[in-house]
Amino acid sequence: MKRHELVLGFGCAIASWRAVRAWVQQQGRVHRVGSLFSAPRDAPHRPALRGELRRAGFIEGENLTIDERGFGLSGAEFAVHATELVSAHVDVIMAGGDAAVDAAQRAISEIPILALTDDMVGKGFVQSLAKPGGNTTGVTILASELDGKRQEILLEAVPRSAPDRGASGPQYQL
Repeated sequence: MKRHELVLGFGCAIASWRAVRAWVQQQGRVHRVGSLFSAPRDAPHRPALRGELRRAGFIEGENLTIDERGFGLSGAEFAVHATELVSAHVDVIMAGGDAAVDAAQRAISEIPILALTDDMVGKGFVQSLAKPGGNTTGVTILASELDGKRQEILLEAVPRSAPDRGASGPQYQL
């Protein structure tokens, strides 16, 4: 499993939980989720996403449909499929990666986009992490403003990873 697939799975599961939980309260409605991913249908993150959606009360075949054609896409296919999702009037678009998010944003400004990408602010997909603005929200993997906090968490979780500053310079032990 690639690191990107693992992060994608966890990011979508966490973001999806918060973003769609309120929809469950609408009885009898079938919610439609569009997808734009280069990862294939059987990618490891899909069971995690489905599990989190189920915990929130969304069950495929009952009150939820997830666009299956939006997985395993490449370059130009993102724009074509994003346009199809807009025509199908999906409730939300999940997009993984810069090309997918860009295609979704170019296709629509009213449908919410749940994005997972390296740097949403740096690429101009959102105004800021605190207040994204527009119709796009999600998870940024490479947020340099979080580097200090990530290091702090690492040092707390694995104290031996801190450098031992001996006479010959820093010595790292894992």
